[in-house]
Amino acid sequence: MASYRPRPRPRPRPRLGDLIEIFRFGYEHWAIYVGNGYVIHLAPCEVAGAVAASVLSELTNKAMVKKELLSAVAGRDNYRVNNKHDDRYEPLPINKIIKRAEELVGKESHYSLTRDNCEHFVNELRYGISRSDQVTDAFITVSVATGVLAVAGLVGMMLFRSKRERQ
Repeated sequence: MASYRPRPRPRPRPRLGDLIEIFRFGYEHWAIYVGNGYVIHLAPCEVAGAVAASVLSELTNKAMVKKELLSAVAGRDNYRVNNKHDDRYEPLPINKIIKRAEELVGKESHYSLTRDNCEHFVNELRYGISRSDQVTDAFITVSVATGVLAVAGLVGMMLFRSKRERQ
């Protein structure tokens, strides 16, 4: 009797200039597809899925622009084509995206987790606009959590004060 083996999920086939979102533990790494199986990305925004590399980049404020096979950058992690801002921003012409990306390969770049990360890098290449939804979403989450904690603290103080006044 044959044993059941799950079928591997098909990997998406990117086109030139597509943004590639690679799902790491706790964050997404971003690259831009430049053809023949290669992507250009900002490293060490991550290294083999290690969050420590992002911390190292933050401490040194430096990263390197690399051209590598998508299969090597993604490894066993899932990825998808995600041109998520095409409805908001007009993508630059593909030849300009690829030319700009190729010109940056091998260059050292400033790195900041909140201002100049791998997502900022690829959005700048595709749209001419540096942005990172991961950073925006994190700030919103922290702001909401801070607000909830502040309200809870105020309610707690008011209840404590009210209880103390009744005694």
